[in-house]
Amino acid sequence: MVASTDIAANRPIDREREIAEEELDPLATGAWILGTGGGGDPYHGLLNAKKLYRDGRRARLIPAESLADDDLIAVVSQMGAPLVSQERITDPAMIAEAVRMMEAHLGKEFRAFMSLEIGGGNGIQPLLAGAIMDRPVVDGDGMGRAFPNIFHTSFAVGDLACVPLTLWDIRGNGLVITEAADWMWVERISRRVCIEMGSRAFTCKAPRTGREVKNWGVLGTVSQAIRIGRTVHGARHAHGDPVAAVVEGEGGELLFHGKVLDVNRRMTGGYLRGDAKFEGLGPDQGSDFTVEFQNEFLIGYRNGTPAVMVPDLICVLDTVSGEALGTEALRYGQRITVIALPSPEVFRTEKGLVHAGPRAFGYDFDFEPLFPRS
Repeated sequence: MVASTDIAANRPIDREREIAEEELDPLATGAWILGTGGGGDPYHGLLNAKKLYRDGRRARLIPAESLADDDLIAVVSQMGAPLVSQERITDPAMIAEAVRMMEAHLGKEFRAFMSLEIGGGNGIQPLLAGAIMDRPVVDGDGMGRAFPNIFHTSFAVGDLACVPLTLWDIRGNGLVITEAADWMWVERISRRVCIEMGSRAFTCKAPRTGREVKNWGVLGTVSQAIRIGRTVHGARHAHGDPVAAVVEGEGGELLFHGKVLDVNRRMTGGYLRGDAKFEGLGPDQGSDFTVEFQNEFLIGYRNGTPAVMVPDLICVLDTVSGEALGTEALRYGQRITVIALPSPEVFRTEKGLVHAGPRAFGYDFDFEPLFPRS
């Protein structure tokens, strides 16, 4: 579909809309599900967004097709480990500082913001920056979920520029990375800086043009998160099954019913790594399911055999509420349901699997998809 064009200005017609306050809760719920265990719990970001709305500020959403090819887009995120984000509550103005530092470096202003990853709290970060700096937010991101590293983005799959990149912390420390050999190296350098910042930093990734966003962004994901959240909230209101509603609405697959039996977690290298074991209940009585994670859920094993794996989305949901459970929040005895959602097509290509398939995380086996290619 070709966007309408303002012939006089030779640019697509702006179709931005205000994100209504009543959409914030569904957005947070949907982004947390798309976070696949990571991306940071969106709760504090949600509270910050509601505070900005009470103060009269608003976030606006713009479809990617409304961008001109030469528009400059800021790709923003928090960086760090999910567990730290629960302990270190920060001012939403911090993400705006990372953007301002990038604008000062470039000597240009951004047309709009977008999230590096729609998953978890990072799905809300561009709304905070947009409300504070009065710029629209692009309906899309670079992952369609959450991943632990920036070389897992669709922009990396497209071999786009990986720098410059800015990092800002709560103490007022700022850093601009202007040169890096490749996406892997910019991740290693920025991760080391992030660890020194207390494993919580606010970042503005390499700027993207409107054309790059349209060609390589995972588009429509802010709307998708809102839709998923509305599905969950609507099913609860109707006394239905919110987990089943998400599976049906998003073309997913229900994998396991159970309870949390054991969790092993450790902070290492700036990531939350470990595994969680679930004991089967109901139709899955007598079976077990184990998920391994690096911030996000990577592989799910049913009775010791791989049943689901990256890049497909592994989502662990509270069986009753349908709300997502992060890797930092799993506790013994929780009743859980594991579902899978299909990954964006870009990550199921040969090049995409190099960046985001099982071997990209050190596993010695190839991707076995649950879902047919669209």
